[in-house]
Parts: sequence; structure tokens; C-alpha cells
Amino acid sequence: MNLRATLDKATAFAAQSSRRALTAVRRHPVRAALVIPGLALAYVLALVPFTPAIKDLRKAKSENPSVLMSVDGVVLAEFRRLNRRWVPLDKMAPSVVEALVATEDHRFYYHHGIDLRRTGAALLSTLTGNLQGGSTITQQLARNLYPEEIGRAPTINRKLKEAITALKIEAVYTKPEILETYLNTVPFLFNAFGIEMAARTYFDKSAEQLDVLEGATLVGMLKGTSAYNPVLHPERALQRRNLVLDQMVRRGKLKPAQAQALQRRPLKLDFERQVEPPGAAPHIAQQVRKWLIGWADGRDYDIYADGLVVRTTLDSKLQRAANQAVTRQMTQLQTLADGRRKAAEARPVLQAGFMALDPRNGAIRAWVGSRDFAQEQFDHVGQARRQPGSTFKPFVYGAALMQGLSPESTLIDQPVSIRLPGGEVWSPTDGTPPSGQPMTLRDGLAFSKNTITAQLMQKVGPANVAQLARTMGVRQSKLDPVMSLALGTSPVTLREMVSAYATIANEGRFIEPIVVTGVEDRHGKVLEEFRTYRDQQPAMPRGQALDLVNMMRGVVDEGTGTAIRQRYGIVADVAGKTGTTQENTDGWFILMHPELVAGARVGYNDNEVTMGTWGQGARSALPMVGDFFQVALRNRIVDPNVEFDIPRPRPRPKPERQPESRGPEDIVRGIFNELRRIFR
Repeated sequence: MNLRATLDKATAFAAQSSRRALTAVRRHPVRAALVIPGLALAYVLALVPFTPAIKDLRKAKSENPSVLMSVDGVVLAEFRRLNRRWVPLDKMAPSVVEALVATEDHRFYYHHGIDLRRTGAALLSTLTGNLQGGSTITQQLARNLYPEEIGRAPTINRKLKEAITALKIEAVYTKPEILETYLNTVPFLFNAFGIEMAARTYFDKSAEQLDVLEGATLVGMLKGTSAYNPVLHPERALQRRNLVLDQMVRRGKLKPAQAQALQRRPLKLDFERQVEPPGAAPHIAQQVRKWLIGWADGRDYDIYADGLVVRTTLDSKLQRAANQAVTRQMTQLQTLADGRRKAAEARPVLQAGFMALDPRNGAIRAWVGSRDFAQEQFDHVGQARRQPGSTFKPFVYGAALMQGLSPESTLIDQPVSIRLPGGEVWSPTDGTPPSGQPMTLRDGLAFSKNTITAQLMQKVGPANVAQLARTMGVRQSKLDPVMSLALGTSPVTLREMVSAYATIANEGRFIEPIVVTGVEDRHGKVLEEFRTYRDQQPAMPRGQALDLVNMMRGVVDEGTGTAIRQRYGIVADVAGKTGTTQENTDGWFILMHPELVAGARVGYNDNEVTMGTWGQGARSALPMVGDFFQVALRNRIVDPNVEFDIPRPRPRPKPERQPESRGPEDIVRGIFNELRRIFR
């Protein structure tokens, strides 16, 4: 009974409300007629906050990409939203604009963003089952500029947002500006955005050089870039092109006879995909772009439109020298690699990484993440972790110096067998048999003796070596504190190794490497500065760090890295270390100067694939560093006269010949050697 009573009351209330509404309509028919339009207007007004603001429209109108600048004022990369090149309206062929207006919106100059006549006609056609689009050029621009805010769903809600945005655009832009913005933002498939990139992609010319047929072909694509694409569907594109020509005749932009003659001509394409230029330092640019997006989002900047200027530590001349050195050496090595494989076999591609920084402040001067960014975006400087081989040995010798040993301390060059905790025996060997003679630590490092390094590791302990390496810069990769760590068995990155060597060159003080020094707005106002290099962390006592530098001079003076002196003629004060992993899987070389440290690594992506004898660090990686340093010294980018703050070792005395045995050749040779010693 209660339920029945409730239903009766509800029915009575509904009937009473209906009678009152009908009475109100009879008494106030005009007001009643305005209810539905009023509700519609309220709904439209409610959508306004969900469409782009006027300031966003002005920003799109003056969109400027952010740029990555080198320390010497050269643009290294531009951060564009799309593969687009903005061109002003007067740099576009007039026939393109005429074809666009005639085909897409012939009353463009007479409406204010919405063509009510066209919208009404499209609505009637749609209601009769013939789906028609009624969007003006301005409405299409709204979709192109704000695809996320407006979308493309066939709903009333989307059409209303599109119309509101179109009205806003007309309030901000002039008609020529709308046409210019539209033609610079419309997509043309194959990663070509805007009329300039479309002209270059399909006809290999600029937008200014397009003729009537070419312009009509591109405008015809706007109805459907895939369906009317001249590459994918040439016959359909030809028909659509001719329809555009008919529209131009209809709107008085072409004479009928002229159009008929043009319509008989075939499509003539000169198609080539346009690739965004990677820039001089693409791997760094990729890293900075990701960082800059987060930085800008938190400060209400758009990196693709606000023209930010990112100041970096990269030196354009050194970056160019690094790029050239890597390209030159890897081309030669790839030829050697291909020569040792049969034609039927797959030929894996050798890869390389290269990095250089200033040890005095941690400023990264050059960064080459792979031999060809277009083919390999993986970064072999900061991402690839590989065994460093003998380039890890300086940490062993550094730990020994910190425990009181000296460069002149000796160990016997003899076979080594070290029992490990698990019962295994570790017996490292060298390329030549042990001499059985005492050898100084300086010589052990200079000639990269595994037998000497293993004995030294036993004395100082793996944990101490691992700790020193971490303190000096190997801070992201895991180092296993085992005996074989002495020979570089724990994978690390090239960035970490160059950073650690920079600590040695900086007299034992670690500085975190930096690449971005500041961000400015488009007018030069500094928005934020980054000066982390002021934070220098002691990693190794200065005296021992200089002793280690002195020992590593022996590598290039008389050890495994003598090609630096002999082949590249570098007489400046440098020190370094070669590295080669087991079976020549990876080749390393790092060279230090008081003002510059540079390192390179060579190897295949698959570390199961080995290189030949040419894969040794002294033959594979050293030439890139030597080539690079030649440029740096020749161009005085680094001072060739600056030396480490510890005297260079004198040449070792050689047995003197008796005066009576010296002939003319001996005298000449003696003079030559003395001059060579002086200029070294």
C-alpha cells in the first residue's frame, strides 16, 4: 500500500507540473521560445574555458623553436614541434593560396571563422545521409593547432569547441596570417608538415617555386592526405588535382581553356622523404630535449614555441673535430672488419663512443654517442656499459700510491697464480712471457703488465680499488670488488671513465660533468644558471694524483700509447692509458692534458662478436683521440705549453758510444734525437 501511495503521489505531482508549464507557455510564449536557445547558449559558454586561451593563440602565431647553443655561440640543434619549416605567405606561390581558398573555403574573406551558410548546407546534407564537412579554413586551423584540446571525433561537442576556437583565432589573426599559419601547420604525410616541407618532399623545390599543377596537387591532398596521396594513390591524386583546377576556374582564378590544358598533364613527382637534420651533437641534443621539457613544464614555457636558448659547454670546433675523427676512423675499421668476413656472412656494424671534457670545471666539450645518429640512437657514451680492460688499471696503481707505495716501487715480473675465496686460481698473463726481472710500478702501468697489476691488486685489495674508482667518477655502474677487477672486468660507461680520468688530471678533485650552463628567454634574459662545477670533491690526495699522472705519461712516452707521439706528433704534456678486453671485444683509449681529457671506445653492439688484432685499444680507439687532440692543439683550443704540476721525467740514459766509433751518420742521428728530446 505504501508503494502504491508513493506512485500515486508522484503521478499527481508530474501532472500538476505539466499543467503549470503549459499555463506558463500560454501566458509567456516569447519567454518559452527562448528557453532552448538559452540552454544552448549556456552550454556553449560553459565550453569556452575548455578551448585554447587568447595567449595560447598568440603564442602559436609567433612560434619559435628553442635552440641548443655551443659555448662559442653556434646553434647545435633546434627543438621543433614537427618536421616543419615556417615560411611567410609572400614566400609561397600565389597559386597555392588561390587553390586553397577556391577549394576549401571560397567565402574565406567574408566570414569571421564560421560560414553559417556552408554549415547549414552541410547539416542538411548530413541529415539526408550524405555526410558533408562544413569547416572553414579557420576551423581546420583550430584542429591543426590544437588536436588534443579539440580532437577529431564527429560529435557536436567537438564541433562547438572548434567553432569557438575559430572565432577566437579570427579575433587574434588577420586573414593573411590565418592563411600563413594554416599552410605552415597542415600535415602532408611522410613526416612533412607545412607547405614548405611538402614542396620539398613531393617536388624537391621550395613552396615559392611551386607551379599551378604542383600547388593543386598538394591542396588536393588536404581532403585526405593518405587517400589522395600522389605517391600511394597516383590515379586518385590526379583526379583530385583536376577537381581543384575546376574549382579555381569556378572562382575565377583560372581560365577554362588553361585548366583543360593543365588537366591533361600527368603527375610529375620528385619524391624524397625529408629528414630532420640531426645537428652536430644529436645525442646530447636528445638528452637536453628530454630534460628541457620537464624544466619548461614546471615554469609554464613551451620549448617548441617560446624560443628558449639553452647554453651548453660544448665547443662547436671540438665537437666537429670529434665527429670527423670518429667518422674517419670507423670507416677504416669497418673496412678491416668486413675484409675478415666472407661475403655471404652478415656484416655487423662497428660502433664507437667519444667524449671530451675540461678537467678544470667538468665542462663537456664534445660528445659523439655513435658513428651515425640516423642509424644508431643508442648512446655509446652514457648508456653502453662495457668492460674497460686496462683503462681501469690506473685505479689500482692510484690505490697503491695512497697506501704508501711509490712509482719506483718494484715487483717481480713473474707468473702469477692467486687463489680466490671459492677455491679457483686466477692466473693472468700478458702477450709476452714474464721476464723474471724486477719492474717498477711506473713501467708496469706504462707497458700494461697484467702480472704486475695482479700482484699489486693483491697488495691493495679489490675493495679499496673499487672505492677509489667510485670516488673518482665511476659512480653509476656496479663494481664487483674481486681480484679480476684490476683488469677491468666490471662493465662501465665511457662517460664514467673519462670523468674519472678528469679527476686525475684535476689533481685528485672530482667535478660532476656538466653540459647545460643556463637557460635564457628569446630576448637574452637569463632564466636560470647552472654552475655545479664549483663543487669540487676531494677523491685522491693531490701528491698521489700528480704521481699517477707522471706514471701515465710513460704510457705515451714509451709504453702502449706511443703512437700519440710517433704517429700524431703530439709533443704537449699528455698522459693516458690504452685498454683492450679479452679477445679484442672492446678497444679503449683515454688521454689527459691539464685543460682537456678525451676518451674513445670501439666495439660491436653484440659483445660476443670480437674484433681482429686491429681491435686493440692502441689501434682502434687511440687514433680517434690522437686525431682529435691534434685539432685541439693546432687550433690553440687548449694551450700546448701548459703542463701538469709535476716535472716531466727525463729520457732514460742510453749507453754512450766511444768517440772513435762515431761517424757522420751517428752525429746526424744524435743531433736529431737531441732536437726531438728538446721539443718533446
